[in-house]
Amino acid sequence: MFDIVIHNGLIIDPETRTRCVSNVGISQGKIAVITTDEIHGTQEFDASNRVVCPGFIDMHGHIDLDDYCGELSLRQGITTTVGGNCGLSPLDINSFFEAQEKEGFIINQAELIGHSISLRDAVGATDPLKPATPEQLSRMEYLVEKAFEEGACGLSLGLAYAPGTSDDEIINLSKIAARYGRIVAVDTRMLTGIDMYSLVEVISLARQTGVRIQISHLVYQYGTGVMNEALAVINKARTDGIDIRFDSGMYTEWATHISAVLFNEEYMELNGWKLEDILVITGKYNGQRLNMDIYRDLRANDPHAAVVVFTGIEEEIYMALNHPYAMPSTDTGTYAPGEGHPQIAGSFPRYFRKMVVERYQLNLMEAICKATLLPADTLGFTTKGRLQEGMDADIVVFDIHTINDKAIFGHPNASPEGIDYVFINGQLILAKGEIINPRGGKAVRCHKPVYDYQI
Repeated sequence: MFDIVIHNGLIIDPETRTRCVSNVGISQGKIAVITTDEIHGTQEFDASNRVVCPGFIDMHGHIDLDDYCGELSLRQGITTTVGGNCGLSPLDINSFFEAQEKEGFIINQAELIGHSISLRDAVGATDPLKPATPEQLSRMEYLVEKAFEEGACGLSLGLAYAPGTSDDEIINLSKIAARYGRIVAVDTRMLTGIDMYSLVEVISLARQTGVRIQISHLVYQYGTGVMNEALAVINKARTDGIDIRFDSGMYTEWATHISAVLFNEEYMELNGWKLEDILVITGKYNGQRLNMDIYRDLRANDPHAAVVVFTGIEEEIYMALNHPYAMPSTDTGTYAPGEGHPQIAGSFPRYFRKMVVERYQLNLMEAICKATLLPADTLGFTTKGRLQEGMDADIVVFDIHTINDKAIFGHPNASPEGIDYVFINGQLILAKGEIINPRGGKAVRCHKPVYDYQI
């Protein structure tokens, strides 16, 4: 007798590239058996005419123990999220993980240590236009090592938020990541929407340090008419032996806070952004386009207000996600109900609907691999992203014919359709839209090297 049995589903394992109609038996948080034999469990679920695959892994999120944000990710089929992106993370990684280990959380969480905001602020390098001093850098090096010892899965650079960051900062800290076998996730230092040097800079960083690179939300960075060039640069780097991968979302509109350097008037003029092309998605101006009065009020009095920039070319979303080393991501953040970007609730269902069902750009196996095995391999999660005996029982059951995102601007938290069940660590967490257990997720600490450091 198993704890849980999932009957008659289309079992898809992206590692072995196999698919078959079988039954899955789960015991003690692990996949115990996959078989065509009749088996029974304490709980049994019929998955006839449904896909049964590993839970989705979101390479780029900003959940960081926010319950509401975690719930919206769960409803998309996400079982593990990676937080601390864009240079913003908890500083005390151990306390962060201990909080989840003590209280539980709705999904699993891994965490990066953020440089460009969190580490720089912690050591007093608070001017985003100025480099850290040698003393400040030395302190950051200590904090990065400490974070890796405590289980951070990598370092995140948000160079667009601290464009004054020196080469010494990113090189020295990336060398530590390489030595620990951890990735460096990079929100690149773009000055304009056609700035390809920002991508070349990251590849140079990999050449100098031997670190593995994860480019953040590629379509938000280069989906402005230069995606072909960006992918050519990435492909050349991979041909040269550099391990560079990237995540990318399903929208051209990107969100961040109004106080970012990106929204200084000179940067906006340089990028050709008009105030009316920017939508406020939090606070008293939620749903309104910027004008000069709102812009100045928010910059002065509500610097954490989130805004969305309407830019980019939709076709370049699909161009990016067709790449063999592309992974879908949400760039989700912490918002109040009714606020935010539809990516917080719709990204993964939209990915499957657009890429598999409507556009036929990926087959089902390829799409699942990009959402499960590829991020697990990138992060070194050897027991996740696979549907095999002995793996963690993080599983999503969905209908590929009806999966669909419903979130839109103005109603960004609308639940998707087509996801029947989500299991995390061998427990039923979501069933037909109902949250069964809001505390089934675990902290995911990284202690073993993800890859061998060689340079």
